[in-house]
Amino acid sequence: MAIAPRLSVSFRVSPNSPRVLGTARTADTPAVQRWPHRRLVVIRRDDELLAYDLDRLTAGDDAPAARFPAPWPRGAGGIDAVSPTLNLAVFSGQHALRAVDAAGALRWEVPHACWSSACLSYHDSYQDYADSREHRHPDTGSCWISADGSTVWAHVRTALPDDTESKLDEEWLVLDAPDGRLLGRASTGTVAAGSHHVPHPDPSQMGLSVGEGQDGAPLLWGRWDGTRLTVTRIGDDDRSLVDVSPCGTRFLTISHWGQQPAVHRLPDGAVIREVTADPRPHRPADAEEETPWGYRCGFVDEHTIVASTIEGSEETRHWLIDTASGNILDQVQYPKPVSEDPMALGDGTWLTCGEDPFQLFLWSLQ
Repeated sequence: MAIAPRLSVSFRVSPNSPRVLGTARTADTPAVQRWPHRRLVVIRRDDELLAYDLDRLTAGDDAPAARFPAPWPRGAGGIDAVSPTLNLAVFSGQHALRAVDAAGALRWEVPHACWSSACLSYHDSYQDYADSREHRHPDTGSCWISADGSTVWAHVRTALPDDTESKLDEEWLVLDAPDGRLLGRASTGTVAAGSHHVPHPDPSQMGLSVGEGQDGAPLLWGRWDGTRLTVTRIGDDDRSLVDVSPCGTRFLTISHWGQQPAVHRLPDGAVIREVTADPRPHRPADAEEETPWGYRCGFVDEHTIVASTIEGSEETRHWLIDTASGNILDQVQYPKPVSEDPMALGDGTWLTCGEDPFQLFLWSLQ
């Protein structure tokens, strides 16, 4: 029997974006950045980064809590980050990390080696390569700001301009959030096409998932003790990190090819449970292909995961999974059409997009 969730509230974000259903011509679809004490819905537009406070949205206030003018267009960099204090946004670009305040004032900048594989130069600004064909489809890094707002974690291509050795590498940096001062660094040993950070409730820990295309998906775990960054590589480069449990004792991965969600324990990363059951209805007994799971799944709470499957041109299906057994509880039966993967919030709720990707629904278990 399908599971019927309770619709807590619905709201629309990015009011200046096109209202054509199923399109997002001037903005990325909404994403969630969350910490134990704050949850933000963020939207990267062509010229700015919008941050909505989820508590304010559920109370009926659909105005952005902060707007940060962007130093370069979307698509010209990696994944950006907003501080939980809403006083800072850090943009991950092809050539630099740039931190700005809500007024657009530059707080600091950390230049690094260019992410374009055909480029071995450093750049002073985006305008240096804005019209360059070789820079149109770069590899990308990412960044995140810790739960206490004190540090920025960033995956960048190095060397940095002041390094005495100019060997091309990729590194994980820990920076002082107020002034961009370099606090710690470590090589990731990766060759990224892209990456994303997954935060831990403890601000001294952070997860990093690096996509290397068909070559793999290295998973790294970082610990910052105030003086040194220690990085552990977990697994066999075949699982993408997607979420950390609310209590911080477990994390969730999806295999490199979008199959088999798995729950791991911290700190060693050992697999506790794999989801091996096939949720697809009416699947032929002789079918050999694996279930195509979506990459944006997560912990609804300590006991439950929400995940999605997509088959061909069919609509997205969402499923609830028991974290203790790895068993699929059942399909989620929504009373309204939804699109995209679910966005779990860890407090017993999750978000989905409607047919209009900027219309959001907040769901909870009955």
